[in-house]
Amino acid sequence: MKNIILSTVCLITLLSCKETEKKDTDSGYPIEAVKLNQVKLTDDFWLPRIQTMQNKVIRYAFDKCDSEGRLDNFVIAGRVIHGEKGCAHGKMPFDDTDVYKTLEGVAYSLISNPNPALEAYSDSVIAIIAQGQEPDGYLTTWRTINPMKPTSDWVPPGPRWSNLDISHELYNSGHLFEAAAAHYQATGKRNLLDIALKNADLLLKVFGDSINAVPGHQIVETGLIKLYQITGKEDYLHLAKKFLDLRGDASAREIWGAENIQDHLPILKQDEAVGHAVRAVYMYAGMTDIAAIYKDTAYLEAVHKLWENMVYKKMYITGGIGARHHLEMFGDNYELPNLTAYSETCAAIGSVYWNDRLFRLTGDAKYYDIVERTMYNALIAGISLEGTEFFYPNPLESDGKYAFNKGACTREPWFDCSCCPTNLIRFIPYVPNLIYATQDDNIYINLFISNKASVPLQGKTVQIDQETSYPWDGNIKINISPGEKRHFTLKIRIPEWVENKPVPGSLYHYAAESPNEYKILLDGEEIKGELNKGYFEISREWSGNSQIELTLPMQVKHVVANDKVADLKNLMSIEYGPLVYCAEEIDNKGNFDKIRFSPDDTFSVEKNPEFLGGINLIRKKENNNEYSFIPYYAWSNRGVGRMKVWFDKE
Repeated sequence: MKNIILSTVCLITLLSCKETEKKDTDSGYPIEAVKLNQVKLTDDFWLPRIQTMQNKVIRYAFDKCDSEGRLDNFVIAGRVIHGEKGCAHGKMPFDDTDVYKTLEGVAYSLISNPNPALEAYSDSVIAIIAQGQEPDGYLTTWRTINPMKPTSDWVPPGPRWSNLDISHELYNSGHLFEAAAAHYQATGKRNLLDIALKNADLLLKVFGDSINAVPGHQIVETGLIKLYQITGKEDYLHLAKKFLDLRGDASAREIWGAENIQDHLPILKQDEAVGHAVRAVYMYAGMTDIAAIYKDTAYLEAVHKLWENMVYKKMYITGGIGARHHLEMFGDNYELPNLTAYSETCAAIGSVYWNDRLFRLTGDAKYYDIVERTMYNALIAGISLEGTEFFYPNPLESDGKYAFNKGACTREPWFDCSCCPTNLIRFIPYVPNLIYATQDDNIYINLFISNKASVPLQGKTVQIDQETSYPWDGNIKINISPGEKRHFTLKIRIPEWVENKPVPGSLYHYAAESPNEYKILLDGEEIKGELNKGYFEISREWSGNSQIELTLPMQVKHVVANDKVADLKNLMSIEYGPLVYCAEEIDNKGNFDKIRFSPDDTFSVEKNPEFLGGINLIRKKENNNEYSFIPYYAWSNRGVGRMKVWFDKE
């Protein structure tokens, strides 16, 4: 859609936007995140990435949505409602969601970094979306424009809801709901929320009582739950649960029976992570929401079994999930190829959302061990250091020839299916929301990221100032200012890699244990204690200003996989703190094929602030050869070439 239209509708939208008091219904989670507006990043690692999103990538994505017709589709759909059938732009039935996810990223950005120009632009985009909504609330542009000419040849023509397994109509609704909830919470405006509620009310009419059906691609469930939490309208919650309860239930509907869309068994009988990995983790997140809100022990037991299967048998050392390019799916237990790994960026993001929920439900640090590993490796590998090139899959090996990335051997500037770039746009500005959480008189510190936070605790505020160069070193200073004398417990996550376990379970382990004793000083005096669910607890009466100095001992560690992983037999990888490292041929010319690992290896760690955005470079000398290793997330920023995470053991 041309900029002149955006400018015209912007004024109309701004005049019609109404601010209203936000009323959040109880989420059901006993632990509550400390939200974006209460945390101001000062971090050298994450803040530049968020600023790149705010200053470059968001507008880049809007321009792509404009030039490739995603915005035009809403206007064409609006004309079709009162005119002739047309032809939708784009190639995917879910092209609408790229606009929604970008708007969600805008919302999180506006919370941490108010920007009137960006807010006005996003309002103009919302006005365009409104044009594409049918009078009864229906909103999927390709089907409104011409249901007999789908944008994709794998979606059969037909009326509304006729091919829910692949039409993505409910997937479109889900991302609309997620974006609308974020935008409303960020701005207080109802312009996008009212569009979402009108669509959600249509879903209630169609699916609420009589029709038993489920979406092919999950996310409408979590979207409906977010609308419930904003409005208190329980019908949204009930429909979300209905979509989950009906899945795989042949006694209630004619099921598709496909593992790929998790419709092969009722969800409470599913105990293995199968099928399309993104669909799966979005569904598991919805199941966890239901477990929390309804205090449903059957749902909770089911998600625990699914999590254990995924983490113990199907997760890459980078935190990535999804072994197969075919149908973007999980493989069998212990099926974890390197060169042909899929490990979709969207799946990594979905895994973080799910694991954060599991933490807020249980208070167990193991879920944030997965969050951290995924964020620093599989997730940010999906975007280039410049911010405008992207990986869809994230393999753990490249031969420089296999075009794994939708026809390319390196990152691409966009895709016909651009779910991953726009998912990154909505996720990265959300990162400050993951650092702290509270429950009663407890404050959780889950991530080590420099920031200044105002943490609400039992009606008052605790100021926390965190200073660190993590993940490049393990020195973290945490300044606590309660404002007045008061008692509470500070819970500091001690990562499992400190405790000589790279991940929960036995899928990976270190080749040798090391004396990784962490150290905690409180106002200069060392304190000791036992971990509780992975947290070091400091329970005391706080007053004035207190300083905690946490030292996490970082060193290069060799990782080996469970013998049941055929593709990783007799191989070894290395990591440093939360970072998985790899070797690229460009740094090891003439030596790349000679790289071997041995438990006796010695490494040097060199801080290089000018290289690849600023990294710790790991070097190894052996037999007159020197080898260099970089963080996995930074690979393929210098052109096409060979790369490996796993190497032969000597």
